[in-house]
Amino acid sequence: MANPKRKQSKRRSANRRAANAFIAPEFAKDTDGGAVRPHRVNPKTGIYRGRQVLDVTV
Repeated sequence: MANPKRKQSKRRSANRRAANAFIAPEFAKDTDGGAVRPHRVNPKTGIYRGRQVLDVTV
């Protein structure tokens, strides 16, 4: 079985872990001024890309 020849440095391990860091999702401005996730239906209004796609009742 293959074994590493040298110890992996702390810096190399940290760089590998940094690539997996959590990035908060970006929000887009909706036509009514609210912030929504891209490619998602706005749950408050039911609008997606300017069209009413969900019937939202109060």
